[in-house]
Amino acid sequence: MTVIMACFVFSGFGLTYLKPLATGALAPLPPAIHVHGLFYFSWMILLITQAFLVNVKNVQLHRSVGTFGIVIATGVLIFGALITILFARSVRDNPPADYYKLMYLSVVALISFGALFCLAIRNTHRPETHRLLILFATINLLPPGINRLYMVLFGLTEAPLLATFLTMDALALAVLIHHWRGNRRITAMAITGAAFVLVPQLLCIPIVNSAEFVSLTGALTDLARYR
Repeated sequence: MTVIMACFVFSGFGLTYLKPLATGALAPLPPAIHVHGLFYFSWMILLITQAFLVNVKNVQLHRSVGTFGIVIATGVLIFGALITILFARSVRDNPPADYYKLMYLSVVALISFGALFCLAIRNTHRPETHRLLILFATINLLPPGINRLYMVLFGLTEAPLLATFLTMDALALAVLIHHWRGNRRITAMAITGAAFVLVPQLLCIPIVNSAEFVSLTGALTDLARYR
């Protein structure tokens, strides 16, 4: 599961960020975007590393590295919020057609990842619950990578919201099935993690089309102090 999630991130951003960066074709970007990418990629690499350490029974090292993971997760949240604000500011005068949908995905990702990661840290003494919450938290970080991958592969000009949601749902369902096979029941924390993936999808269209969300995006735009 961790490798599959990393594939979406590194393929999506590999095609739209890493490849242009390596070939010199990437347009100049604010330094914060590169730092954001560093934290984001580091989280995915850490996720695979931590899963590997548990699989080889090196739990002590897994716990030690997990402390470093708190730093990376904090960086993901801080720079994710910063990038959301900078994006809103950069397209304020000429927003793309899917602007509000992208803003919604960004805001929801930060809230969901932050909440589930905090729960995961509080449940480190319960390995099964901790693993579930980390996986569900990471699923909420995947839309940017999934969007980019599908847009490049199929030549799309807007983020394929439905396809992205269905991909996230498939990953969440796989986690739930594995959890059920191991426990013969679905625990409350598993339901909580899945809800953070599914409920925002159900609320997407009503919220995106609301005047309150438009006002919120305007307020986020006003927070930016540099381009």
